[in-house]
Amino acid sequence: MTILVTDRGFSPLPATPTAALDLTPGDDLAALAGRLQGLSLIRIAFPSAGDGRGFTLARRLRDMGYRGALHATGAVIADQYAMARRSGFDAVEIPEAMAHRQPEDQWLFRADWQAHDPRHLLRAPA
Repeated sequence: MTILVTDRGFSPLPATPTAALDLTPGDDLAALAGRLQGLSLIRIAFPSAGDGRGFTLARRLRDMGYRGALHATGAVIADQYAMARRSGFDAVEIPEAMAHRQPEDQWLFRADWQAHDPRHLLRAPA
């Protein structure tokens, strides 16, 4: 079973008939230009926790105007949750075995990702 991780914690992956576009870190996003508005869910695979190319793809999709649901799948660990959210992901899909190794409290600890965003240091004082 796949677990959906959001800022509210764990939930089962909805069994909706939503068609998803699955991307891998090596995919070229140029082919999606002009077609993003018709998509409601894009999932980006993380083949390993050390492969951060999915974060870049997420940021590029958001910069290209994609406003639908964006999920990270695969080998994303709790320590990477804040980075996933900052780069544009709405949720992370993890296997049940990972949810047992990294329980919900470890993910929720990182759910306040906006409060610890280092980009606030770059903002001009008000």
